[in-house]
Amino acid sequence: MNEIFDYEGYKFDKGSVAKVTDPLTVEAPLQITINGESFTVVMQTPGHEKELAVGLLYAENVIRDFNNVSWDFKRSDSKLIEEILIDTPKENLADGYLSSRSLLSVSSCGICGKKEIEDLMPNEQALKQNFQTSFEAIHRMMKKMRSAQKLFDITGGCHGIAAFDKDENLLCLMEDIGRHNALDKVIGHLILIEQLKEAKVITFSGRTSYEMVSKAFRAKIPIIASVSAPSSLAVDFAKEFGLTLLSFVREDKGTCYSNIYRIADLKQ
Repeated sequence: MNEIFDYEGYKFDKGSVAKVTDPLTVEAPLQITINGESFTVVMQTPGHEKELAVGLLYAENVIRDFNNVSWDFKRSDSKLIEEILIDTPKENLADGYLSSRSLLSVSSCGICGKKEIEDLMPNEQALKQNFQTSFEAIHRMMKKMRSAQKLFDITGGCHGIAAFDKDENLLCLMEDIGRHNALDKVIGHLILIEQLKEAKVITFSGRTSYEMVSKAFRAKIPIIASVSAPSSLAVDFAKEFGLTLLSFVREDKGTCYSNIYRIADLKQ
């Protein structure tokens, strides 16, 4: 698995010292080049690079039609993909390309490189999907995600994000050192297999930031559930754009911060 490298270290435990070898999650740069020009560099966990690129470029409204794109991949000496080369007609490039951030996108930051505060606000109407599920179903989906996090089981150092359909079926799970990358990979995969419209719930292994909500809104996925806390801006976005946001979903507990009507067994 390219997602894991072994590193030697010294473990201190109650006064004793022992040499150990630990598997660690790989973090590596991935350059995305469009029509011969670098668009961005993403720090990510190797694997599913095409899905990551599709999800990111979809979220940023860079490419209109992914069926009108040719792909090539440049690999490093270690055989990891270090650059994705995308060619597409100029008329297939959308507003997000014209206002390119030209940024180094680190694995934990989503605001970096935005030029104006207004750039944070999606220019679309709020979601009005009437899809409903139950609080118990949310917990079942969260447990399914956790049981499928094989990379986390080995390294303890990456995030997991999963998408589910209306019947609680797991559509896709991706793991990455960066939360945003994992979500981009999930959305990109669903776009490539033409199942994005089937996704009704996404579950996160960590906290929920504004950009996680923004990406879910762009993908028209109405319910977000996370193990950890949301930011204030994430809650504000979820309320304004019609998403149902649940956080602290663990040990049969959880808090719904917005649009509770989609959780059928919770009283308003």
